[in-house]
Amino acid sequence: MAQPKRKTSKSRRDKRRTHKKLDEQMISKCPQCGEPKLPHRACLNCGYYRGRPVISAKEK
Repeated sequence: MAQPKRKTSKSRRDKRRTHKKLDEQMISKCPQCGEPKLPHRACLNCGYYRGRPVISAKEK
């Protein structure tokens, strides 16, 4: 079985891993109630998406 010719140094390994990271999640503001929500998703607070009710809102 083939073996690597040289050990991968910590620096080289870490440079390769710099692109493997989680991006910060985008948060938008619900135009109906003003609560923060994920973009292109119905607001879990009021149940509206693009000005129309699509899910039942949670009870307070």
